[in-house]
Amino acid sequence: MNALKPAVKVDPKLVNAWKTKSGRELTEPELLAMPESEYMNEKQLEFFRHKLQEQKDALLSNAGETTEHLREDTSIVPDPADRATIEEEHALELRTRDRERKLLKKISQSIGRIDAGDYGYCDETGEPIGLGRLLARPTATLSLEAQQRREMKQKMFGD
Repeated sequence: MNALKPAVKVDPKLVNAWKTKSGRELTEPELLAMPESEYMNEKQLEFFRHKLQEQKDALLSNAGETTEHLREDTSIVPDPADRATIEEEHALELRTRDRERKLLKKISQSIGRIDAGDYGYCDETGEPIGLGRLLARPTATLSLEAQQRREMKQKMFGD
């Protein structure tokens, strides 16, 4: 339950701000100022759905730019060093896009969890993940403690 409490002192002006706004209009401080009893209410779910959708749209936009960028740079470069530099840049860009592709999958899964009513709760323990963690990583499926346990096991026993 400690994961739900904000780390900073809550501004009294923000405590009731969420009551008059839609989830999309809420700011992060207003979200954090909401009472614990409102955890994953309709407005918080709307806030996170909007945040995830914006992230998804930005990633999809970047993917289109990469395709264009790779098409533009297909000119033949006679110098082997220049050609190697261009190929390395392309490889780096493709690795970045691969990571983004995996993130897109996690974003889609998170939106599905919102639809199913599972969003914001740990897959392993069923406890709330916490607003702070979800703001930092909206695709989180484990509470901080469960994630730390998983990472410790991976370190000890490998993947």
